[in-house]
Amino acid sequence: MFAATERDRVRERLLARAETDGTVTGAAFTGSLAVGAGDRWSDIDLVLAVRGEPTDTADRWTRWLYDELDVRHHWELPAGGTVIRVFLLPGWLEIDLTFAPEAEFGPRGPQWRTLFGEPRPLDPFAAPDPGTLAGLVWHHALHARVSMERGRRWQAEHWISAIRDHTITLACLRLGHATAYAKGAHLLPEELTARLESTLVRSLTEPELRRALTATAALAMDEVARFDPRLAARLRPMLEELTTESGEGRSAGA
Repeated sequence: MFAATERDRVRERLLARAETDGTVTGAAFTGSLAVGAGDRWSDIDLVLAVRGEPTDTADRWTRWLYDELDVRHHWELPAGGTVIRVFLLPGWLEIDLTFAPEAEFGPRGPQWRTLFGEPRPLDPFAAPDPGTLAGLVWHHALHARVSMERGRRWQAEHWISAIRDHTITLACLRLGHATAYAKGAHLLPEELTARLESTLVRSLTEPELRRALTATAALAMDEVARFDPRLAARLRPMLEELTTESGEGRSAGA
């Protein structure tokens, strides 16, 4: 794994290039390192304001990164007119580079540190919608049950784990922690994480899948009830029926 000193050296090279690139009119660090909360394992998050077409600048930077920093792979995250590329360097150092039109250069959250240029006032990223998360919970529970009836146990495990992910998001949203990628999960209270641990699928036997689905759905409804008790009251009996009634045989359907 990369050393923190190597990461810092790469950050300085990126910033130096940004300062001499005629199409780059602003730069900012984002992520934990931008607010002094990073650690030995933090990656590099850099946002660049770009004059003109962001893709042209992104392509030039991509060639430079491969030539100068020995990038091993990169991929692109769709983001409208903004170009977000994620690069892997030797030593498992990750660089997240955002090439934003000048009108879209600005903070959308607290983890932002302007290096140069004029950031624009932008709306913050929207928080996850509890109603949508509740919908994903019942959708995934239904498909977990159907997967079990069809004998597709790996698919059932996939849906059960996805319910747990949304439950973590609901809990983090309720308690004011970061919601993306379970970034706030380590801050959840022990009584909640103990219940989350009980939702883990320990084997692919049908009884274990049913047990895990029952535990996961129950915990998810407890979180939904914190946001919308009436919705939880409507959904909980249906989920209990879904997770306790016996099947009527296996189907080979898709």
